[in-house]
Amino acid sequence: MTRNNSTLHLALAAITCIVLAWSGIAPYDRVTWLMEVAPVLIALPLMVATYRQYRLTDLLYVLACIHGIILMVGGAYTYARVPIGFDLQQWLDLSRNPYDKIGHFAQGFIPAIAAREILLRGRHVARGKMLAFLVICIVLAISATYELVEWAAAVALGQGADEFLGTQGDQWDTQSDMFMALIGGVAALLLLSHRHNRQLARHHL
Repeated sequence: MTRNNSTLHLALAAITCIVLAWSGIAPYDRVTWLMEVAPVLIALPLMVATYRQYRLTDLLYVLACIHGIILMVGGAYTYARVPIGFDLQQWLDLSRNPYDKIGHFAQGFIPAIAAREILLRGRHVARGKMLAFLVICIVLAISATYELVEWAAAVALGQGADEFLGTQGDQWDTQSDMFMALIGGVAALLLLSHRHNRQLARHHL
């Protein structure tokens, strides 16, 4: 690993920690914030702990940082109240704040590359159509699991889960969330597979 790689990884970790601290200073709802940033609180220590034994590609580290920022911003404001979402709502003449859809697109886009990397590095499947199929299956499984978590939160917290769910009165919110994750996963494979392959080659894979 070059010094440039190390500097990049350190910068990404620092950015994540700074945004995490900012998001937790005075979130709109503390319980919602905790649930939204939970993936960051799990993934960041895990990536640090396994950094020497299982170093990821630069591409995946960058994507993980971006995904974390999306989650932490959503946690700070709640997805239905993120300011940039209101701007998009006005610019695109939408009926609701679309920030949660950005989050679910990322929920497909970033895990697609993560799943692809794990499958290839573990030599579980060769490059080709089956790899793409399995990656999309994993993306949809992650999305479905998240929707089950949201359902469990709604049952456990009642009205207190409204900020976490962010449905904004949309009865098809669950289905559209999963569809956005599907679009994100497909987009990641179409746009980044070749770049990902080049970076994996540096890992001699």
